[in-house]
Amino acid sequence: MATHIIMDHSGDTRHHFDVRDQKALADAERRFKALTGAGFTAATRQANGGISLVRSFDPAAEETVFYPRLVGG
Repeated sequence: MATHIIMDHSGDTRHHFDVRDQKALADAERRFKALTGAGFTAATRQANGGISLVRSFDPAAEETVFYPRLVGG
């Protein structure tokens, strides 16, 4: 089961999806494109514990975290 974790001002929202389910996978890809298109940054956790910035949907990623742009001022 893969997970999209969306961070925002209220905490986080988690969307779990089965990569073997084509509809769930298509929904996850649409979510990825919508969030990154809205300015969220996406990152995945690597096997060694590090993180990697991603710019395109990776159905093999077990966990993708989306965080909004930080605005200074």
